[in-house]
Parts: sequence; C-alpha cells; structure tokens
Amino acid sequence: MRTFTIIWLGQIVSTIGSFMTVFALTIWVWQQNASVTDLTLFTFFSQLPRIFVTPFAGIIVDRFSRKNLMLLGDIMAFLCTSLVALLYFSGSLQIWHLYAVVALYGCFGQIQILAYSTSISSLVDKADYTRAESMVAAIGYGSAIIAPALAGTLISIIGLRGIILIDLTSFLAAIATLLSVEIPRPQTTLIEPEESTWQKLTFGFRYIASKPPLIAMVIAFSLFAFPSDIGKSLYSPLILARTGGDAQILGNVTTAAGLGGVLGAVLLSFWGGFRRRIQGMLLGFIGTSFFKIILGLGQTSLIWIGAHFTSALFIPLFYSSSNAIWYSKVPPAIQGRVLAADQMIGLVIIAIASLISGPLVDRFFEPMMQTDSGLATLFGPIVGTEPGSGIALVYVFTSLCSMLVGIGGYWFRTLRDVEKLLPDHN
Repeated sequence: MRTFTIIWLGQIVSTIGSFMTVFALTIWVWQQNASVTDLTLFTFFSQLPRIFVTPFAGIIVDRFSRKNLMLLGDIMAFLCTSLVALLYFSGSLQIWHLYAVVALYGCFGQIQILAYSTSISSLVDKADYTRAESMVAAIGYGSAIIAPALAGTLISIIGLRGIILIDLTSFLAAIATLLSVEIPRPQTTLIEPEESTWQKLTFGFRYIASKPPLIAMVIAFSLFAFPSDIGKSLYSPLILARTGGDAQILGNVTTAAGLGGVLGAVLLSFWGGFRRRIQGMLLGFIGTSFFKIILGLGQTSLIWIGAHFTSALFIPLFYSSSNAIWYSKVPPAIQGRVLAADQMIGLVIIAIASLISGPLVDRFFEPMMQTDSGLATLFGPIVGTEPGSGIALVYVFTSLCSMLVGIGGYWFRTLRDVEKLLPDHN
C-alpha cells in the first residue's frame, strides 16, 4: 500500500486545486447568464471526447507504462489550466473557451483515470481493494470539503486569477509524487491471439458480453446512473437558483457533501465493506438516492447541508463495492480494456444526461413551475413555485428513479448473486 498511498497523497493536493478552479468557474459562468444549460454543457463537453478516446485508452493502458500515462494526464491538465489563465488574464475568456479546454483535457484525463484505476490491482492486495477504492473516493470528497470553503472565501480576496494560480501550483505535487515511485507492469497470464484493430477496440465489450453477471452489473449501474447524472448536473444550478446566486451557500452545501463523502470513505476503509460487495452497491444506491430526494424537497440551507452530507455518506460504498467486484473478477492484464468498455458506457450516459438536463429545465420545467400551469398546481405545494422549483422537481423525480433501481436489484438473481456466479480471476 506504500506506493499507492504516496500517489494518493499527490492526487489529493492536485484535486483540491482543480476543485477550487471548477468551483470558481461555476460561479463565473452563472454570473454571465444565470443559465442552467451553460453549466450542464460543461459536463457534456468534458465527457464527449472521453467517449471516443476510451476504447483506445483501454488498449493504451494495457500496453504502456501506467505511471507515464498518469504523468501525461497531469501535464496536460497543467497546460489546459495555463491556457484558461492566459485567456482570463488577457480579459478575453468566454464560455465557449472553457468548453473547448475541458474537451481537450477530457481526452487525456480519461487515459489518466483509467491508468490510475487499473494500477490499484498491481499496487495493493486483493483484500485491500475496497479499502483502496474508498481512499480514492476520499480524494474527491476531501477536496470537496476544502476546495469550496477555500474558493468561497478566497474568490473575494484574490479572485479567479489567484485561484487558478493555486491550481497550477498544485499540479506540481501530483507530478512530483509520480516521479518518486514505480508502478509495476501487470503480468500477462492470458495467451491472446492476433487481432485486428477493430477486435482490439471491442475486446472489452466482447469480454463483458461473454459474462452474464458482468452484463447485469453494467445494466444495473446504467439504470442507476442515468437519472442520477441528470440530478448531479442540476445540483449547482438548483442551489444557485434557490439562493439568488449565493456562492457562500453553494460552498457550504458542497463542503457538507465533501465531509459526508470523506466520513463514508474513512468508515469504509476501516470496515472494509460488506463481505458480499453487491450488497454494498445496492444499499449505496438506495441510501444516496433517498437523501437526494430530501435535498430536492428542501428549501433552506440547513436541509440542503444535512441531506447532501448524508447522501454523500453512501457514495463511497456503492462505488467501492462495484469497483472491487470488477477488480476481483477481471484479470489485471486485461482490466484496461474491460474497464474502458464499462466506463465508455457510463460516459455515454453522463453525456446524454448532461445534454438534455439543461434545456429540459430552462425551456420547460422552470417556466412551467412559475406560471399557473397544471404542473405548478400539482407539484407547487411540494417543491414551491419560485425560481429553482422546476430544477427541484426534476431532481426529486430522478433521485426517486435511482432509488428504485437499488431496490429492484434485489429481485434479479444474476445481479444479486454476481459474486457466486462469476469466479475470481485468481
């Protein structure tokens, strides 16, 4: 675990800097037009190139040094952030510039993410897979605690300019830790026949298709992720619309989610998770979705903070449990291609969800909930009729759908018994 922990520490510092920039840019974009679509398109343009890169990323990660690929990702992130800095410092930054930059980084970021995730099985023992995954989850949630609090305070002191400079400095920590360690190449135990380029690109999909329990995993996670990702893309606009664009409240709610995620990850790292990991995945679906419903129904910062904190407690549980199943069932030598196929499906879902959520809210639900429409009459007593009510209605509905997926998962044996039906790779 030592090498993994060193890399992990560098990623925490880098991610805090990146989260600070994302938070500050979210406020900057909202201040331009107060458009939900402008914000959700960030997610769309960051995910779109990843969809096309992912099949190639799987091949690349299985063939080349995962350490060097992670270094490449950090260097490209540094260069992309530098480009944003130059545009902002010169007074020429526009929203479409940000879309282009996140799309460019998405290409290299996907390779970096895949290289990092597939390195886990080479750096830690099988018994520590869930623990390692919970530590990875803690990176995001630890950053979500510190970054919004820092950015919310510093943005009025040093502005977006200063926050971007902090982000650029943080990348050096990630690069330094990677340079100080070695990541072993996985041993190839499978004899793979010569394949065409198309066969190599589709290997991961064909492998999953040959294992019904893995198909069940993909279907379940996809059914959960689609409504969940619609809600996720609307979270910041929901808080900003309800509070008149108050960055401090958004920072507090985001920090609460970070605290919940870190606490969940820490508890999971000590506990190790359920013996049957599928239980952790399904219960995580149910728990996080239930408290998201509470968040959507709430109209005060105290309710948002409490609900988001509790919802985030469950996120490391379902992610870590799901990933631990994949790591234990798929041989390390082909994990790059197989996990790339699984991630590509998820990326398509995220892209579609983020593409439709903004226009759906801006053009239909928000206007309808602020007029004397039947929709406002029916749901107004539940979510209100002021700005943000349409976003809240969509958020509650999608969270309910995600919760039902977790409950329904217990009814399907191929999913429920995935760990019995599919033997471990070793």
